[in-house]
Amino acid sequence: MKEKFTFFWKSHSPFSQWHKRSFNLNGMTFTCAEQAMMYGKAMLFGDHGIAQRILQTAEPREQKQLGRLVKNFDKAIWEQNCMQIVKEANRAKFTQHEDLLEALLKTAGTTIVEASPTDSIWGIGLAEDDPRASNRRQWKGTNWLGQVLTELREELMNLAE
Repeated sequence: MKEKFTFFWKSHSPFSQWHKRSFNLNGMTFTCAEQAMMYGKAMLFGDHGIAQRILQTAEPREQKQLGRLVKNFDKAIWEQNCMQIVKEANRAKFTQHEDLLEALLKTAGTTIVEASPTDSIWGIGLAEDDPRASNRRQWKGTNWLGQVLTELREELMNLAE
């Protein structure tokens, strides 16, 4: 049986980290999942100054840039924690907005894929219209965001049963 995919890219998609939809997490309000992710990154490494600056901007591009400035960053520690940070942010985002949850649940039976030609970590390093995007073995990236969203969807579906 051929694997089916739900591709997304860019902030208009509810699956994007840059999709602007406020949600609450741990008593704080975030403008998008990117902000929660970068805030979580700063807090993981104890950089309270950058964490506060991330909270002060509503623009995902600026949040990402600030996240790159986190002091004492350790790639190995980040890689051990980043997917859980992203999953918690997305769980809050999707469970606090019925329309977003519905969109996520409609992807059942597919693997969610960030078809970003410029991101080979969180995405697949290919655009959706690239013929290689339909073959997991030909992806140029790890699709971490797609993995997180697919796992989250499965968890939420199991809770609903």
